[in-house]
Amino acid sequence: MSLQGYIIAYLLDIIIGDPKWFPHPVRYIGRGISLLEKISLEIASTPIWKRGVGIITVVIVVSSAYLIAFFMIKAFYSINSLLGEVTSILIAYTTLSVNDLAKEAKDVFSALKDDNLIDASKSVSRIVGRDTENMDEREIIRAAVESVAENTSDGITAPLFYLAIGGPPLALAYKAVNTLDSMIGYKNERYKDFGWASARLDDLANYIPARITGVLIVVASFIINNIWARHRLAPTFALKIMFRDGKNHSSPNSGIPEAAIAGALGVQLGGPSYYFGELKIKPTIGEPKRQLMAEDIKSSVRIMYVVSLLAILLALLLRYWIE
Repeated sequence: MSLQGYIIAYLLDIIIGDPKWFPHPVRYIGRGISLLEKISLEIASTPIWKRGVGIITVVIVVSSAYLIAFFMIKAFYSINSLLGEVTSILIAYTTLSVNDLAKEAKDVFSALKDDNLIDASKSVSRIVGRDTENMDEREIIRAAVESVAENTSDGITAPLFYLAIGGPPLALAYKAVNTLDSMIGYKNERYKDFGWASARLDDLANYIPARITGVLIVVASFIINNIWARHRLAPTFALKIMFRDGKNHSSPNSGIPEAAIAGALGVQLGGPSYYFGELKIKPTIGEPKRQLMAEDIKSSVRIMYVVSLLAILLALLLRYWIE
């Protein structure tokens, strides 16, 4: 894919996002995972067998995503170079989620501004994996800000990183890894063995992108301070909290962008949350210089947009250097 193709793919995501009529490959990846899960858990009864079929599931899903994208692009390039470029751009575009992440977060913000906690909890449930039914306003805000931070890495920086080093096939393979983790990478009774390989591979795949994202959040905070003076962020404090609290998370990666954004906003994230009806006490991240407010959701989205711009520029530089 040409360097211009990367820019077009990024702009397509910014402008149109993920319309329901478009045959998004992640939906088909999800269906494939569900089918393999059903088959695998029917034939595996012991923990070691569940881990075994879980590993096989990961290999099938990730390799299929890569190979289908690779041979589709190759086939269309063999017909016409323009068709090949368009195919590459469309696949690359589907791996990004700037528009959708912003829209989902803004839906949460709008519901909160209307004092509609029911709609706000429903909206935030679309972007978090925790239980949301009984959340109060502050818990909803915290969940939304944490999700924006984490998904800035998973849905923007990481796909762009893998696009830069391996093109659309590798970026789609990464999305398969990420989808596997979001569907079966839990530590509950059903998935702790079957989803073990998915969770571990996701940890590995996101290790570098999460740390790039943390640094970009710090840089984005500095840029926003100098462009929108009324949106006061704390880039220096963001860097401090990222290094200090980045490990205060069960994931080796999610805590990095969450800590950076907590420091930038001057708020505290983390703490207790319910997953599948079970209370999980998580370490706190950041310092509560002030209470979380609904406006912090908008601020996190603003940071996400700037990070996305920095990430596409970084991806272009990396691709240019590789070539």
